Amino acid sequence: MDLDEAFRNHGDKIVAKWVDYTLATYSSSGFFQRERDPFANPIGGNVREALGKLFPLLVRGVETSAMVPALEQLVSIRAVQEFTPSQAVAPLNAVKHITREVFAADRERRHFVAELYDFDFAVDLALLAAFDIYMKFRERLYKVRIDEIKSGSHILTDSRCPSKVASEEIQDLRLR
Repeated sequence: MDLDEAFRNHGDKIVAKWVDYTLATYSSSGFFQRERDPFANPIGGNVREALGKLFPLLVRGVETSAMVPALEQLVSIRAVQEFTPSQAVAPLNAVKHITREVFAADRERRHFVAELYDFDFAVDLALLAAFDIYMKFRERLYKVRIDEIKSGSHILTDSRCPSKVASEEIQDLRLR
């Protein structure tokens, strides 16, 4: 038995644990973990899909550019939420520990834990790429925000109704 076979035998279990770990980082993690319908739970659906696509790429050690679509699917969601940069990309690193845990629990595959150097390196490269992607999405978000402020559209989206504000100001003047 070789490492590739070990990944094939335990891949689904590793991805399932990885998905659970990632979804546990959300405040509504119970819902995200329970609800399997991607339409009712788009965050959970995207996390499951992205990590399911990413894991085989990490196992094969492909170029980072091949991982970008799956990373973008995951990180684009986390970039617009209340995660710090490190919190947004941290679940990617967890797959190293989950893989070791799963292999260590299997007597026949326990020895593969020492052979995960290439896998760990692929995860590290994916983590760095995810941070770059996170920053790209945050920059885009801030650019949109700046454009809103420059155009004045933030008044329509971020504040109360302009006519309501005007009527309150008139009411305040009458009371003085």
